[in-house]
Amino acid sequence: MSKEQFEIRKTLSFEAAHMLPNVPPGHKCGRLHGHSYKMTLIVRGPLLKHEGWIMDFSDIKLLAKPVIDKLDHRYLNEIPGLENPTAEVLARWIYENLQVSITGLYQVIINETCTAQCRYPV
Repeated sequence: MSKEQFEIRKTLSFEAAHMLPNVPPGHKCGRLHGHSYKMTLIVRGPLLKHEGWIMDFSDIKLLAKPVIDKLDHRYLNEIPGLENPTAEVLARWIYENLQVSITGLYQVIINETCTAQCRYPV
């Protein structure tokens, strides 16, 4: 008998600067600029009967803090693995850096702006 599955989401934010080195000459993203990123972490798993949740939201925030600290108020291009910090590369980098510490991490959603979003993995 399979356990009932739930999904929770925790949104965190960080500020960072970057530029995209591989865009065509003259592209606006080739210039240094910054974003107020929103990062949503989606966790899936069974309900813990005693606690009544799959994971405490504050635990997600605590477990994500080391990654947020690496990104917040930083120049992303200087971080190993983020030399070309597109939203796609950033979402994958965050997922890979958090999947070990956040049990049940299913997906990372990065909002670079209020209208531009990337999900990894899909």
